[in-house]
Amino acid sequence: MSGGARRVLEAWRLGVVRYGDALGLQERLVTDRRAGRVPDLVLSLQHPPTYTLGKRRTDHNLLLPEADLRALGADIHRTERGGDVTFHGPRQAVLYPILSLRAIGLGARRYVEGLESAMIEVAALYGVQARPGAAGETGVWVGDRKIGAIGVRISSGFTCHGLAFNIDPDLGFFEHIVPCGIADKEVTSLRREAAVELPPDEVIHDQLVQSLARTFCFSDVEFKDESECADMVCLAADKQS
Repeated sequence: MSGGARRVLEAWRLGVVRYGDALGLQERLVTDRRAGRVPDLVLSLQHPPTYTLGKRRTDHNLLLPEADLRALGADIHRTERGGDVTFHGPRQAVLYPILSLRAIGLGARRYVEGLESAMIEVAALYGVQARPGAAGETGVWVGDRKIGAIGVRISSGFTCHGLAFNIDPDLGFFEHIVPCGIADKEVTSLRREAAVELPPDEVIHDQLVQSLARTFCFSDVEFKDESECADMVCLAADKQS
């Protein structure tokens, strides 16, 4: 990685954001990052119940008709990220880094390994031994149970999409899909695996951000709350409408 001047990662704490709004925001920020109008940053948020599919369009891994999934209260989105079908919902920490990989001196593989490392490090804070996926297994695992998913898009060296780390989501939603296209494997959560009491979700979100910053050799993190980012979020939401 490149050294030199002090590098600060901006982290936007956005609370609960609809998936479509977050997608529009990422698209706008990637354009701005490519033009140098914003620095490297990461969006830290949660989604309402949402199923997403990657660019391979593996609809066969939806185990219920879309109408039935919507009847459960979940949205469905098709995206241009890598990876297969997954679920996002409350009590799941989602990070969307908007980074210039050239600026931090990383290739795609090392970048994905960094996302894995951040989730593994945070799990370890609560006594949970997690690991990267073996061959054919994306994301982060505790034994044979998946605790964190990764699906990224990299365009001309700029990143969007990212990771989803299960703090304590409703795991029942995962029963209606083949998560990440890997059959016969369970999905788990930090709440289920940890033998200690967990802090508020917001603390774990921040720990993930800080771990990510260390992994990618940022000197510091500058957190911005939802009110400080409201104008940009509203512009992206208006564009999606």
